[in-house]
Amino acid sequence: MILYPAIDLKDGQCVRLLKGEMDAATVFNDDPSAQAKAFQDAGAEWLHLVDLNGAFEGKPVNGDAVERILDTTTLPAQLGGGIRTMAQIEAWLTRGIARVILGTVAVEDPELVREAAKAFPGQVAVGLDARNGFVATRGWATETEMKVTDLARAFEDAGIAAIIYTDIDRDGAMGGPNIAATEALARATSVPVIASGGVSRMDDLLALRNTGVIDGAISGRALYDGAIDLREALAALTNTA
Repeated sequence: MILYPAIDLKDGQCVRLLKGEMDAATVFNDDPSAQAKAFQDAGAEWLHLVDLNGAFEGKPVNGDAVERILDTTTLPAQLGGGIRTMAQIEAWLTRGIARVILGTVAVEDPELVREAAKAFPGQVAVGLDARNGFVATRGWATETEMKVTDLARAFEDAGIAAIIYTDIDRDGAMGGPNIAATEALARATSVPVIASGGVSRMDDLLALRNTGVIDGAISGRALYDGAIDLREALAALTNTA
């Protein structure tokens, strides 16, 4: 199971939100590229980047910060937040992003996801963010009546690289991930599932890994707070795999 350190970008800074609320942002580093380099030096295999402003505004906002991260590190990075057109997808992949994450557009324009996955094999993921099992869009501000499992199954044959599943009410709350819901989603689809939201200790990572069906986990606040030591976590996941 791959551990993805998260760098959430708001106004050019590295922050973490509490349950998706932009007004509840804690700044952890005002130099995201330095943070990315620290994650790389600790042995990370991937980076998970989110343009929070972009998610709300529907267009890339923190592009400069993302480009500095790409210039500073050699790690593959996946990026989500405000990517809603084929031109934006192509631009980010051309700039060096390894995988784009499509969230809102997966609900509002699923055909674009299919088109992008076909055009860029292995480089398009779908972000499914949920409250109580139902998908939320536009920076988690809009709740839909679509169930996460139904949307995941809709892309079963689209050729997407992964599904990033976030339980919004767990995100940044340090209360543990929704393992049962994440495992159920992973068993409901053949697409690799990456867990996000609430990973707050080493036991959470091991519990996710031990389901045997979850391909990755994203952690942010726990790494910044020191509740999880990245080097130790990576070693433990490797040694007990």
